[in-house]
Amino acid sequence: MNARKCKNETLGPCDVPKAVVSRLSLYLRELQHLVAAGAVTISSSQLGKLLGITDAQVRKDLTCFGQFGHPGVGYRCAELITEIRRILGTDRRWSVTMVGVGNLGRALLRYKGFASQGFRIVAAFDVAPDVVGTSIEGIPVHGLDRLAEVIAQHGIQLGMITVPAGAAQAVADLLVAAGIAGIVNFAPVTLSLPQHVSLVGVDLTTELEQIAFSVANRCTSR
Repeated sequence: MNARKCKNETLGPCDVPKAVVSRLSLYLRELQHLVAAGAVTISSSQLGKLLGITDAQVRKDLTCFGQFGHPGVGYRCAELITEIRRILGTDRRWSVTMVGVGNLGRALLRYKGFASQGFRIVAAFDVAPDVVGTSIEGIPVHGLDRLAEVIAQHGIQLGMITVPAGAAQAVADLLVAAGIAGIVNFAPVTLSLPQHVSLVGVDLTTELEQIAFSVANRCTSR
């Protein structure tokens, strides 16, 4: 994606703060909901209010990638959706693979939201003999011995790891060796990957700990 500083200095995508990229995804979801409800335009203050952030933050985030607003109009929702999808790289289809089809893996395979955002899980892998060779939600499950072959066959660039923590690093190494460029890791462990491979960790227990902290330490008015 082509990124720009708010002062119009050209940046590479690696220079964009992760927090900004995360907010782009939030803007995209909210805009999609708004369009589905019939909205045509929205202001930065309206969008910020919906997401609990300031209008200045919305403008600052978007200006890092260009000028998308229109004087007297604000943002055209459909137009901004197109631009954000282009920036995020989801204006094209991504083939995804998953390693580990236990309870979490199966739940993710059943989730229909991936396809609507441009992600298609085309293959899954496991080591359990009673699972290998089957199909879950129409997605074939292969043995790990076929991982490199299947990834090359489908041109897969993204992988999801949904195996126990003890197996996650070995699986990640296999994915990297097979040419996977980006990994979403659901295992509760920190992975060591080469610099050229992008990594996002999703630790559900950590998320619960964060919300527990917020509730336990909530300030009460007197």
